[in-house]
Amino acid sequence: MNRLILVVAALSLAACGSKSDADYQADVVQGMHDQMLTQLQALHQAAVDLQAAAPAPAGRGWDAAQDAQALTAMKTAWQTARSSYELVEGAVAPLFPDADYEIDARYDDFLANLAPDGDANLFDGEGVTGMHAVERVLYADVTPTNVVQQESTLPGSQPASWPTSEAEAASFKNALCARLVTDTQTLVDQWTPQSIDVAGAFQGLTALMNEQREKVNKAASAEEESRYSQRTMKDIRDNLAGTRAAYALFQPWITSKPNGEQIDAQVEASFAALDAAYAQVSGDAIPQPPADWSSESPSEANLQTPFGKLYAAVNQAVDPNQSGSAVDGMNQAAKALGFPEFAE
Repeated sequence: MNRLILVVAALSLAACGSKSDADYQADVVQGMHDQMLTQLQALHQAAVDLQAAAPAPAGRGWDAAQDAQALTAMKTAWQTARSSYELVEGAVAPLFPDADYEIDARYDDFLANLAPDGDANLFDGEGVTGMHAVERVLYADVTPTNVVQQESTLPGSQPASWPTSEAEAASFKNALCARLVTDTQTLVDQWTPQSIDVAGAFQGLTALMNEQREKVNKAASAEEESRYSQRTMKDIRDNLAGTRAAYALFQPWITSKPNGEQIDAQVEASFAALDAAYAQVSGDAIPQPPADWSSESPSEANLQTPFGKLYAAVNQAVDPNQSGSAVDGMNQAAKALGFPEFAE
């Protein structure tokens, strides 16, 4: 009788110690809030630092020699802001699409909405805004020729340049950079546990992995993300690192489900495959695509180039129709958790 009572008591304690879906979800929400708030605060602080470093000299625009220290400080702050956002983009962007657009949209995305007139003033914090608007000005002196040529064909496009007058330098600092400070602070303020939809965030992480193909392929048409500073390879490495960190918050919940450990192993293997593919590329820039590159039907010769090898590896690692890919595995995890699956 005493033994039976002990067994029943042990089973009761085990049952009380097990977690419900609601418990796991609460853990994910809190973990995601804390983890990503750190990066969003770093993003905002970098925007503040960038504005503070921006020179506003009397009687002139920027000068490479006289403003060398300020230019270096601005680029350092911009790079910090870029990494901070790319590390949280997957979860944050689908929850705050308007903020994502204002902070992270590309020049061509803005022009599509501003057509046919475009944005005549590069520095006023209106029209084209965000990190890439700042990047386009800050790196105007080193932007690759093919990027300049491609953007010149866009309706409403204006050539990028450094501020050439006192008024333009002041506007860059007090309007465009100030707008980035305001927009990033708004995002920090909005990032509360109550605003986090875990299903939507998980789908966003999956979508970001699927988007790695596009981020690589757009380099062939000079439409890649961080095209002026040539650090798009660093962008996608940060995307992967951020997705892995966010996915880790879901792992205890996923592995608690039937077949969860197998699903988790597939996802982790696909992350490792992407990591290995990215490690084959040195530096922050995507390898130069072949002049005749086609993502629809790349030639065997082009697939043997550094760019072709990267594209093939990424395509295989994230293809939602490929068994064992990151997107396939994350969709299986979503299904196990009762979330909607990602669909192209």
